[in-house]
Amino acid sequence: MLPGQQQQLISYIEAAVRELLPENQTTVALERPKVAAHGDIACNIAMQLAKAARRNPRELAQQIVEQLQANPAVNELISAIEIAGPGFINFRLAPAAHQAVLHVISQEGERYGHAPANGHKVMVEFVSANPTGPLHVGHARQAALGDALCRLFASQGHDVLREFYYNDAGNQIDNLAISVQARARGIEPDSPDFPADGYKGDYIMDIARDFQAGATVQAADGASVTATRDIDSLEDIRSFAVAYLRREQDLDLQAFNLKFDNFYLESSLYTS
Repeated sequence: MLPGQQQQLISYIEAAVRELLPENQTTVALERPKVAAHGDIACNIAMQLAKAARRNPRELAQQIVEQLQANPAVNELISAIEIAGPGFINFRLAPAAHQAVLHVISQEGERYGHAPANGHKVMVEFVSANPTGPLHVGHARQAALGDALCRLFASQGHDVLREFYYNDAGNQIDNLAISVQARARGIEPDSPDFPADGYKGDYIMDIARDFQAGATVQAADGASVTATRDIDSLEDIRSFAVAYLRREQDLDLQAFNLKFDNFYLESSLYTS
């Protein structure tokens, strides 16, 4: 049902109620029936008004329906009106009303259902994987969920900021650095000399190899980092390894067609 059609129906119901209860100020609300067989739209206005009006809700619903059926304009929008239960009023849309929805969908295409800007800002932080290894299927799930939420908010008029938070400080980053250092020194993951809490994936060797080769890497939002080849400098290894893995994550996110407006680094809390 189109918003304009919904507003039309509300105005028809309000007019019918005013004829029966001139002093009424209750707001009319429409909802979808829980059971599709009950119709396209439902309204409980008779049940809302019955107590104050000292009327039987089902009888009041019947009077509202009669007022609606006497209005020729209603018949252009509604094909049938039924009373259910203690006083629900169920409406079935006329074929022309359904067809009008299809016409609007055809006209608006991908913009169908979108709302104009409402002035509200929303920040959605998602994925936010630690830069200590490649992204995995769990991150992909969060990426899809976060992206869907962002698109949904944006479609309803919100100004959406997409943020990726990097935990690029702390023990896990220290373990990353000493793991790369160990591989650069030729220490194998199964060696007793390998760090107890180190990362043992093959990607650690890739980072160590590129660090020793003096490679340059750059994350999507940061300055390029060139490896110093100094395997005794944990700080140099740390900055290169983080940039290396951030770049790898960036490539995966790009392949997933994800874009972020802001990358927030935990390390900035200690350096700013």
